Amino acid sequence: MELIYEISKPGRVGYTVKKFDRETEIKIPQKMLRKTEPDLPEVPENEVVRHFVKLSTLNHHVDKGFYPLGSCTMKYNPKVNEYTSGLSGFTHIHPFQPEYTVQGALKLMKELEDLLAEISGMDYVSLQPAAGAHGEYTGIKIIRKYHETNGDPRKFILVPDSAHGTNPASTTLSGYQAITIKSGPDGRIDIEDLKKHLNEDVAGFMVTNPNTLGIFENRIREIADLVHRAGALIYMDGANLNAFMGHIRPGDIGCDVMHFNLHKTFSTPHGGGGPGSGPVGVKKSLEPYLPIPRIVEKDGKYRFDYDKPLSIGKIHSFYGNFLVLIRAYTYIRMLGKEHLKKVSENAVINANYLREKLMYHYELPYTSTCMHEFVLSGKTFKKYGVRTLDIAKRILDFGMHAPTVYFPLIVSEALMIEPTETETKETLDKFAEVMLKIKEEAETNPDILKTAPHTTPVKRLDDTLAAKLAKVRYSKA
Repeated sequence: MELIYEISKPGRVGYTVKKFDRETEIKIPQKMLRKTEPDLPEVPENEVVRHFVKLSTLNHHVDKGFYPLGSCTMKYNPKVNEYTSGLSGFTHIHPFQPEYTVQGALKLMKELEDLLAEISGMDYVSLQPAAGAHGEYTGIKIIRKYHETNGDPRKFILVPDSAHGTNPASTTLSGYQAITIKSGPDGRIDIEDLKKHLNEDVAGFMVTNPNTLGIFENRIREIADLVHRAGALIYMDGANLNAFMGHIRPGDIGCDVMHFNLHKTFSTPHGGGGPGSGPVGVKKSLEPYLPIPRIVEKDGKYRFDYDKPLSIGKIHSFYGNFLVLIRAYTYIRMLGKEHLKKVSENAVINANYLREKLMYHYELPYTSTCMHEFVLSGKTFKKYGVRTLDIAKRILDFGMHAPTVYFPLIVSEALMIEPTETETKETLDKFAEVMLKIKEEAETNPDILKTAPHTTPVKRLDDTLAAKLAKVRYSKA
């Protein structure tokens, strides 16, 4: 595809701009005036539109095709959410406005906090964090503040080897040291290993449930009791809430803090560098430590409350990614309690359907019934010279996005597949057919995988060269 500069022709325009008069020019400092004309493409409006529409169709996105990216819940997002977030009453306000002029926005945010608290079993929620990892960081900072206030800051956060990779990073950024807890042969937390590491220096235990193998930690109550007896707190990574929303509330099974990925579970555009949102919920004893400001309501009036002396302070400019909050609020209100339950039911059914169709053709390291996602291994294809990366690249040739690969780290040559609840049986069947065809190709014509993709706008990249160039540029920087 041509660059826009390549379709540029002198004299073609798609706009008119009034020339500055002399009086206007004088107001601009001489040093601010250009010495040469800007090097801009000269293209008429219709060609500009066509160019960027073509570009948009080159990119794979969930509106275009299947996107089974494990751990990320890349599900279809209802367009009504885009409509409500685009209403002028929301898009034309500014966070510096007086509180009495933005009562509708404050009410929406307060109601969203209450809805998330009800869904999770938490008592209070802050909408400030801008993404899942930011929510983790906020939650661990709250745990640190809790222990510091009690005169015992402690040193360690325990993190299962099946947790999300951001968990250890959030732990370190919050001033703690992460200690890894092993998984057992069933893919769940090794309780005995957890017991060995619990002591008076442990501040908390981060648990992803279901874990990144898509397996539910069915001994979570026992784990919570053990952690609490050691004086530590349970942090729940809520990234996989899509698996049990409406059926289980983390706050009811011993969790003290958790974050929500609104851009995953509650339907906002995900990926492409767009905004996320990672609100944090806490039990009542931890409410004083939530970020400021808090939204409070009295006699139907809403305001920001900064008078929270034990708060960890602000962790985001203003009050969170507001338009993402509107989308999530719309999603919850449109579905209601009963249909939120069906979201998780369908997510689990879809994942288990695909798992059953593929488990006899690809290695399934952990055989426990999955929740919303499952992890296969491509290591059996190494004898043909084929890696999981080759399988992922080949999937692109069939108009589908590849699953997450090489994660979680406890599975060799991992393929982490999450179909989500929004896909039809026909789509799942098509994906299964593609995976079986790729298996056949690996066995009979492995070169077609090792040179894939063949039909995408950008063909096979030299990963080794890219890594070397990145290293060179980084060292120069």
